[in-house]
Amino acid sequence: MRSPSEKWGSATNCRTGGSSRSRTKSCGPCRCPTARAIELIAFIPASAVDPLRIGPGYYLQPQGAVAAKPYLVLRHALERASRVAVARYAWHGRERLGLLRVRGDVIALHGLLWPDEIRDPAAVVRPPVQLDEDEIDEAMTLIEAMTRDDLTGPEFADRYTEALHAVIEAKQEDRQPPQAPEPTAQPGQLVDLMAALQESVGKARAARGETDVPEEPAKPAKKTPPRRKASSRTAGRTGGPRGTPAR
Repeated sequence: MRSPSEKWGSATNCRTGGSSRSRTKSCGPCRCPTARAIELIAFIPASAVDPLRIGPGYYLQPQGAVAAKPYLVLRHALERASRVAVARYAWHGRERLGLLRVRGDVIALHGLLWPDEIRDPAAVVRPPVQLDEDEIDEAMTLIEAMTRDDLTGPEFADRYTEALHAVIEAKQEDRQPPQAPEPTAQPGQLVDLMAALQESVGKARAARGETDVPEEPAKPAKKTPPRRKASSRTAGRTGGPRGTPAR
């Protein structure tokens, strides 16, 4: 892989504080050994890579008949070993880590972020919340009801692109483009988490065609206040035996 020849600039944080701005070409004064080649440095299981570090992917193609055989050997070896390769390569004038994995009949290269480019999750402040085990169990039921084997289906379609194509076709045919329904704004209100989870589970099971959808639990009847005890004087007036009034 060849690096672009145009100039680039960046600001680098110094360990002593502050930053310095550099403007150079290719790898410049660093003289990266990977400026014109991809250097394999390790082979690891795919599960050992944090998904947060994986960037966009690009297909690699061998250049010429000489590179075709090593390319195919590496592809077959990665596939049989169930491993991915970690490599160093130059990208936009900077040396980076990359992840090579088998994708069909080709090898795909993903850029890997450096550890200092990922925010520490401990810095995310979470508000104190009291959890209920029943809510967690209901959430697990929802996960089971919504589990799929792959990402095929209308739920995973690119609705933006489909809507854009519909607008373009309407413009070409000189007709009014379809209008998207406006989302109805709902006022802020307290949500019963258990009821929301149960409703989501029911919808997920109904969408999958399951007939044994559990009915919603019946709401308990309103508690009636205890009947007031009649006084002895009132009891006597209603025809019962007259009691002795309390002193």
